[in-house]
Amino acid sequence: MKKQNVTFFCAVLLALVLHIARAQAAPVEIDIFGPGQNLTYVAMSEPVTDAGAPLPAMAPELHRLIRHNLGFLPFLDFVDGKTVIGGNTPQAYKAPGIDFRRYLLAGTDLLIVTGWPQTQQGQSSRVELRVYETGQGSMLLGKAYYVTSESLLPVVADKFCSDFMKMLTGRGDFFLSTLAFVSQSRNGQKDIWAVRPTGRDLRQLTAVQGIALSPSWSPDGRYVIFSHIGERSHALGVWDRINNRTQLIRFPGNTVIGPTFLPDNRVAVSLAVNGNPDIFLLNHIFKKQKVLEQSWGIDVSPSLDATGKKMAFVSSRLGNPNIFLKDLDSGSVRRISREGKYNTSPDISPDGTLIVYSRRTGDGHRIFVHDLVTGREKQITFGPGNDEMPSFAPDSYFIAFASNRSGKYKVYLTTRHGGTPKMVDTGSHDASFPAWGKLSD
Repeated sequence: MKKQNVTFFCAVLLALVLHIARAQAAPVEIDIFGPGQNLTYVAMSEPVTDAGAPLPAMAPELHRLIRHNLGFLPFLDFVDGKTVIGGNTPQAYKAPGIDFRRYLLAGTDLLIVTGWPQTQQGQSSRVELRVYETGQGSMLLGKAYYVTSESLLPVVADKFCSDFMKMLTGRGDFFLSTLAFVSQSRNGQKDIWAVRPTGRDLRQLTAVQGIALSPSWSPDGRYVIFSHIGERSHALGVWDRINNRTQLIRFPGNTVIGPTFLPDNRVAVSLAVNGNPDIFLLNHIFKKQKVLEQSWGIDVSPSLDATGKKMAFVSSRLGNPNIFLKDLDSGSVRRISREGKYNTSPDISPDGTLIVYSRRTGDGHRIFVHDLVTGREKQITFGPGNDEMPSFAPDSYFIAFASNRSGKYKVYLTTRHGGTPKMVDTGSHDASFPAWGKLSD
C-alpha cells in the first residue's frame, strides 16, 4: 500500500473512531452510593491566559492545589499530560480553542481547563475553571472566581472541587467539611485538634490539662463536645468556636462517655448516674432531659442519623459488646452486629442507611459496614495494625478512621465501599478519634 494511501486510511480510521466515540458519549455521572464504581479518567491541562499575556505567578499553585484535592476522590484517575499528543497546553481555555481529539485519544473522559483572563490593567484577578466532556466537547461546568491574593487559592480550589464533585455525584460536601480529632499537645496532655480532610488548616482547638476523647461537631459547626478525663474527675468538654473557649461540665456519677450531637443541637451522652452507664439526652444548655436507652448492661457510644430518629449504640446486654439500633419514635431496639465478640465505636451514616463500626478479629481491629436496607455486612479495612473509631462524612460516602498501620496512630480516609485508605496529614503526633463535621459559615 502506497504511503499516501496509508496516511489517508489512518486519517479516515481516526475520524471514524472519534465519530463513534462522540456519538456514544453520554453525560458523565458517577453513582458513589451504588455497589460498583467505575473509574472516570480526567486530564488537567496546563493553565492558560489570553493570547500573548503572561500567566500570573499564582497559576501553578492553584493548579497544584486542585490536583491535590481531586487526588482524594477514588473514582477519578488522572491521565498523565505527557501522553497527550501535541502537548497538554491548549490554545485557549474556551471550547473553540481546544482540540478535544488529543485528549480523547489519550483516554480522557473529562478535561479540566484553567484560564486567567486579563484585565485592562494587564493583571488577572479572576480565574475561570471549566470542565469539558471530551467525547462531545461540551462544557459540563464553568465557574469564575476572584483571586486577589495567594491566600485565597486554597479556598478557590476547595470551592471548585466541591462543585466538580457535586456535578459528578450530586454531593460535594467532602471539600466543605472538617475533621476533629484527638492528638497529644504537651506533657502527655491530649487535646482536640481540627484539620480539613485534605490535610489543610491543621489547628489546635482545646488546651485543657488532662485527656480529651471522642469529639463531636455540632450541626452548625460552632461547638465541639468531647469526653474529658481530668486528674480527679470526668467531664463533658464543650469548645465554642465563637469565643475559642472550653468549658467542662460535670455530672453525678463521674462518668461521661462518647457524647454526640443530635441534628437539633441537643446532645446524647452516656452517663453513669445509677451504676452502669446509660444513654441520656441533654438539652441545649447541656442539662439532663431524659433517658434515651438503658439496660442492666453498659450502654455507650450513641450515634444519630440526620433525622435524629435512628440511634446506633454499643451495649453489653448480651454479655459482649455489640452494636444495636434504636428507633427513637417507636422505642424498638434490634441487634446489628452478629459476628465477633467485641464490636464497638458505631457511627450511623447521615442518610440512615449504613452503620460503620470496629470489630476485634484474629488479625486485629477492622472496620465493618452494615447495610440497614439489605442487612448485609462488609469488611472495608484489612490492616496491617488496628483500624478503629470510624466516622462517616456528611455525604455518607467517605469514612475516616484511626489506624496504627504506619506505626503511630493516624487518621485515614476510605469510603463506604472500602478501597485503599489515604492518610490525612495531622502532624507528627498520634491522631485518633476522628469526627466529621461541616464547615461553619
